[in-house]
Amino acid sequence: MTRSRLIQIWFAAIALIVAASIAFGASVTVGTAAMLSALCLVPPAILLLLWHDVLPPTVAQVLHDADRDA
Repeated sequence: MTRSRLIQIWFAAIALIVAASIAFGASVTVGTAAMLSALCLVPPAILLLLWHDVLPPTVAQVLHDADRDA
C-alpha cells in the first residue's frame, strides 16, 4: 500500500463520516467543523512526515551486497 493510496482512503472515510452525520441530523457548529477538519488533516500530515520513501537496507542486503553488479 502506497502512502498516497492510504491518504485517499483516509479522506474517503472522513467524507463518509461527515455525510452520515449530516444525514442523521447532527448539528454542525463551528467547533464540530473545526474538529472534523483537524481529524481529516492532522493524521495525513503526520503520515507524510513519518513515512519515508526509501527503506533502509536490510542486514542481508548489507552483508551480501545485493546491489552489486555482476
